[in-house]
Amino acid sequence: MNQLRGIKKKETLNFVIQFLAFIALLSQFSCTYNTSKEKNKPIILASKGKIDSLDPAQASKLLAIQLISALGDTLYRINSDGSLEPRLAKEKPQVSKDGLTILIPLREDVLFHDNTPFNAKAMAFSIERFINIGTLNYIINDRIKSIETPEEFLLKIKLEKPSSSINGLLTSINLTPVSPIYYSQYKGKFINETLIGTGPYKLINYSPERQSLVPFDNYWDEKPANSGINYISFNTSASLFNAIKTSQVDILLSNSIEDGHRLSLHRSSQKGDLIEAEGPAMQIGYIAFNTKAKTLKPTIIRQALLHSFDRELISEQVSYGLREPLRALIPPIIQVNNVPQWPKYDPKTAKKFFKEAGLCNNNKLTLILTFRSNVPADKLLALTWKEQVKRDLSDCLEIALNGVESTTVYKQLSDGIYEAVILGWTGDYPDPYAYLSPLLDCKEIVIDLCKEGEAVFGGTFWANKDIQKSLEKSESLLGNKRLEELRKIETIAADGASLLPIWILKPRVWVQKDISQPEFDGSGRLRLDMIRKKHE
Repeated sequence: MNQLRGIKKKETLNFVIQFLAFIALLSQFSCTYNTSKEKNKPIILASKGKIDSLDPAQASKLLAIQLISALGDTLYRINSDGSLEPRLAKEKPQVSKDGLTILIPLREDVLFHDNTPFNAKAMAFSIERFINIGTLNYIINDRIKSIETPEEFLLKIKLEKPSSSINGLLTSINLTPVSPIYYSQYKGKFINETLIGTGPYKLINYSPERQSLVPFDNYWDEKPANSGINYISFNTSASLFNAIKTSQVDILLSNSIEDGHRLSLHRSSQKGDLIEAEGPAMQIGYIAFNTKAKTLKPTIIRQALLHSFDRELISEQVSYGLREPLRALIPPIIQVNNVPQWPKYDPKTAKKFFKEAGLCNNNKLTLILTFRSNVPADKLLALTWKEQVKRDLSDCLEIALNGVESTTVYKQLSDGIYEAVILGWTGDYPDPYAYLSPLLDCKEIVIDLCKEGEAVFGGTFWANKDIQKSLEKSESLLGNKRLEELRKIETIAADGASLLPIWILKPRVWVQKDISQPEFDGSGRLRLDMIRKKHE
């Protein structure tokens, strides 16, 4: 009997041991399954704003450019230290002695997302397509005479004239190559909802509010550190703020988020609740004055307005100091000198100029200031300047506000209907020329008015023949001589007072604590391929 009990006890003990072992194995499997499941989850990236087009020839908005940089490669990339890194190019450009011919050897191991090969003909096809239909094709500005493909992996670009900024141009996202096979039917028109590029990710789902990217298996370089990116658009700054605070999203880009929320997230990162990273400051804010408008035609009035603007106060009131005051058209990171060209706030000088123009006392100037109603900082800026003017110059100047949605503003700029308008600009590549030329270039000048050129599209209509000569001359110069010519351009532009630089804005990103430290490239774009979840 005792022996029987011993056997049963032993059997029971074995059963318990086996059961516990099974539970442990099940638990281990469950952990492995959950970890694997978690590991395969894509990174959720959020920002405000829809992406209407992923066509490199059409894209101009920062969000679209950000995603295109993940779906495609460029010939070169600007690194965070400002150096030129060959990407689809095998080495740096070879420029002839006369500066008119550029040879670019290309990589021979690159495939498009449709698995067709990348070569010189594909690159030439993409550049020519951009020249023919590109929204921003003015950045080529008749600089390229011809594109030849003498060998399968050798691109030959002939220029109309030497161009010292051509290296920067070759990093432009707008020159991202696309598959000639797929895009053969889109030579003369855009395709918005896809991009067949060569980048580390390929697109598997598109709508203006949501895009899904997965790693491209046949990518020529290092594979992405994550299993994919899901981009989600939110309608308001408040919904974005709540999404990152409640961990609904992994990453929040700072584009268009209100400065109050920006400050709160900055403070959260200082407490260790979030991780914050910032890229190089490439986006400038400025006010464009319509020099065709009767009230702003006299240069002295525009110069008075330049002296009436308190950048430090406005930066602090609007952005809590997160937007740094700027007295130049060129971002500090690529500035040609450290001496600001635009005048600083000086109400006494402003009043003096207004009086010389026959204003003040019973003859007050009313300036209609248009702001983009869907850009939160614009309205706060406009309100703050209005109150500051009321405090300092109420007997000479009054500011009336006019809110207009940004898409409408851009469509109507060249019509000359806005007296003064708040705008922003990010150069298409990190070079001073990419900031000065789009804001000041003019092809047809009558006295000091631009009849045809970028100054018309920018809504200032102001032109100066010496600026045009210096823009052209700077393209044939290198080193200090080029910098001196660029400095001259800013000095003349500051005297012309058709533009009022306001501030510079650094791109910021906030991520959850389980995400790796984000990194930006030298053009201010987030390196999506380097982001990973820390447990992976």
